[in-house]
Amino acid sequence: MESKNKLKEVAGVFLKLGSIAFGGPAAHIAMMEDEVVKKRKWISHEHFLDLIGATNIIPGPNSTEMTMHCGHERAGMKGLIVAGVCFVFPAVTITMILAWLYGKYGELPEVEPFIYGIKPAVIAIILGAVYRLGKKAIKNVYLLILGLLTLSATLLGLNEIIALFGCGLIGITWHILQKSRFTLKTVASPVFLQLLISTANLKILCTFLKVGALLYGSGYVLFAYLDAELVDTGLLTREELVNAIAVGQFTPGPVLSTATFIGWQLNGFWGAMLATVGIFMPSFIFVAILNPLIPKMRKSKMISAFLDAVNVAAIAVIVAVSIEMGIEIFTNWRSIIIAVLSLILVLKFQKLNSAFIVLGGAFTGYLLLVISGLK
Repeated sequence: MESKNKLKEVAGVFLKLGSIAFGGPAAHIAMMEDEVVKKRKWISHEHFLDLIGATNIIPGPNSTEMTMHCGHERAGMKGLIVAGVCFVFPAVTITMILAWLYGKYGELPEVEPFIYGIKPAVIAIILGAVYRLGKKAIKNVYLLILGLLTLSATLLGLNEIIALFGCGLIGITWHILQKSRFTLKTVASPVFLQLLISTANLKILCTFLKVGALLYGSGYVLFAYLDAELVDTGLLTREELVNAIAVGQFTPGPVLSTATFIGWQLNGFWGAMLATVGIFMPSFIFVAILNPLIPKMRKSKMISAFLDAVNVAAIAVIVAVSIEMGIEIFTNWRSIIIAVLSLILVLKFQKLNSAFIVLGGAFTGYLLLVISGLK
């Protein structure tokens, strides 16, 4: 009975997050920290940081993989599956409806006025999480310096994956210089999965399995992958791809719901289902293998040094993302007001659910557009 209750709890949390989590992986992870660490205390801040660090060094959508880690921590392997499925379900459902409308009418609905105020509110939520996680990640001056170096390198254009691994290697090097002898034990568990499908849909599944297994980085990297796999091969037009990416950006949940939209354009409902399964399946496998290893990795002093450095680097990358988002968003007084009000709420009312901040930002943004005569 207790196991079922935990699964219901996991399902409820990640269905909610999947329905309101706008703003990309940094925002999703910030909302997750609010739900599973601060409010429900499923895991500690330190372990949550380890999960972020581990997630950043494997391919796939970081925020979706974090949901799987959190689900596993709460309810084991079943929790991993339930958390991942529930998080992507709202985005996939909304995207499938939009894909049907696009196929029927040839255009996407205008939603910008309704999400205008969400973006600055999301930045406030991210900054709140950065403050809480940063206090745990920055254990000494050395890690603070590493974090500042990573932040500077990321803002100057260094690829975030290179920045994370580079910071981790510096952490290991520093540990080796301090301790001349070290040992490393790793455990790997291969996972094999077979799917029986018709040959008509095999190419769709294989294409998105490949992308899901190799994808690192942001939505822009996803665009490049899909452009090479679909547009260059003539399966999709660039306009259709741009519209698909746009759908992934303005729907809640993971941007990889783009795959659902594209799959629908390629072969209707079953194309959408197979594209969705293909792009997310590698993440379930990677997390299922990695999650049990993280506590063992933390026990190794050398790997612990790597994780400490990667954790600080991950916080620095999140800060860099916030700065880049801010440059794009804070172009007028309306967005600044929403961000300031949201940040005050985040810091002063720490028990306030992030969902209310998102909804409040949406309402305030729409109201300010109306007052300004822009809507």
